[in-house]
Amino acid sequence: MDTSRAKQPYFGLKGKWLTFWITFACATDMTLFGYDQGVFSGVVISKDYLDVHNLNGHENTNVLSIITSIYTIGCFFGAITAFYIGEVIGRKKTVLVGTVIMTIGAILQTSSFSVPHMIVARIITGIGNGINTATAPVWQTETSKVHNRGKLVMLEMGLNIFGFSLSNWVNYGMSFVGGSIGWRLPLSLQLVFCLILFTTVPWLPESPRWLLAHGRETEASKILADLEDKPLDDPYVIAEREEIIYGIEYERQNAINWGDLLRGRGKAGTKTIRRLLLGAGTQAMQQFGGINIMSYYLPTVLIESVKLDDSMARLIAACASVAYLFAALAAAPLVEKCGRRIMMIVSTVVQLLCFLLVTILLYFAEKPGYLHQVEVAEASVVWFIIYYMGFGLGMLGIPWLYPTEINSLPMRTKGAAVATMTNWITNFVVVEITPIGIQTLGWKFYIIWVVTNALFLPIIWLFYPETANRTLEDLDAFYRDNPPLVLHRDRDSTSVRRPERFIQAQGRDIEEAAENLRRRGSIMVHDGGEKSVSD
Repeated sequence: MDTSRAKQPYFGLKGKWLTFWITFACATDMTLFGYDQGVFSGVVISKDYLDVHNLNGHENTNVLSIITSIYTIGCFFGAITAFYIGEVIGRKKTVLVGTVIMTIGAILQTSSFSVPHMIVARIITGIGNGINTATAPVWQTETSKVHNRGKLVMLEMGLNIFGFSLSNWVNYGMSFVGGSIGWRLPLSLQLVFCLILFTTVPWLPESPRWLLAHGRETEASKILADLEDKPLDDPYVIAEREEIIYGIEYERQNAINWGDLLRGRGKAGTKTIRRLLLGAGTQAMQQFGGINIMSYYLPTVLIESVKLDDSMARLIAACASVAYLFAALAAAPLVEKCGRRIMMIVSTVVQLLCFLLVTILLYFAEKPGYLHQVEVAEASVVWFIIYYMGFGLGMLGIPWLYPTEINSLPMRTKGAAVATMTNWITNFVVVEITPIGIQTLGWKFYIIWVVTNALFLPIIWLFYPETANRTLEDLDAFYRDNPPLVLHRDRDSTSVRRPERFIQAQGRDIEEAAENLRRRGSIMVHDGGEKSVSD
């Protein structure tokens, strides 16, 4: 091993390789998030788990749903925690704190022997996950270049589905083992991801933006230079540092406190409340689109609604997760070409059609005396799988990306926190009502999700501006011009291509900067000439 290289920061890695390892750590965190979402779907139908925790019988459905959904309440409080400690101790240390808490939660889940034990374990795991999922995307964004931030966030959400798919296949494989190990081993595998985070995060760089905000300019400058693989005195590095410092000062001068936000007060001309609601709204639509009926309960849905046996339900859930993964990965290169609006609309249309067809098919499957009950019930499985694919193409990743784009610089951290909290509280509602809804309403339960998806389509079409191919400054200028609330007819609001007025404004700024540089150069030459004459 090259000892001189080992002594250098980040083992001597710079530029793309340093960005790769930061992305690897953040992606591991999101993969763990996905694994967590899927692993409990197999646990709740494991006979040994139900026997150990005395949860057999329909009378325990409420308890089962509480154990599953209480995890999301932990995530909600974890997201709140991350907002505060992330600004105090930094992004890296916050991820490590979240990972320590998740490790404790995973150990407690694996060793559970009672309902109170499992509830405490689920809450602790949720707190750790909430901290990490609120912090890792911010850390990624603050250490990435502008042109690849969107793709990296979408890629990480694709890897989130890799974790989800992995948990489904593990659940299917362990169903043949049975007994205590059949559900304890899948839960214990969370520790593998925690170990990877413990071995990567400590040696990676802190967010340079966080360092500059806390007066650590020398350290931040070095990290900026290493991320760009340029020397400290390179003009690009100096300009980037000064731009971040300017942004920090602007944020401090224009920041809006929580009290003013709750009273509906924003800065004149910034449309703060509207932008905050648009960002949080994407997360609410993601959850009320019905995804976590599948993420947490697809085997249960297939057993209760489609009447499949345990093994077949697990196998289909695992196969569906692979289709989900491919759709999620396909979304990354499309997010800039197609735009956020179109991808959200297409995704929601697919979700609407799938739930409509599932509702119709399950209606006939449960209709007394209908001759083809088994056939139509099994036909609904196809639409559960297509639903996954439709969701993966748009509503999976964009709700995590959109809040970081639509909110202004002073509101970006608060906007991301509000959106993340919205995700987890709405997630809790869906996960809590699903087992009860399936048991008590049967096919009628799926009507709810037909209606919610139908409502979301006009909301996206009428109120959501396009953010693809815009700089963050473009979006600030867009809202300073007081755009209409209903914007589907405003070309600048809906075009995937960057509006011409923003291109022209940027051109004028570049020309002005170039002219200032020429003037400064001529003054320096003139001064130098005068000095040489006097000498």
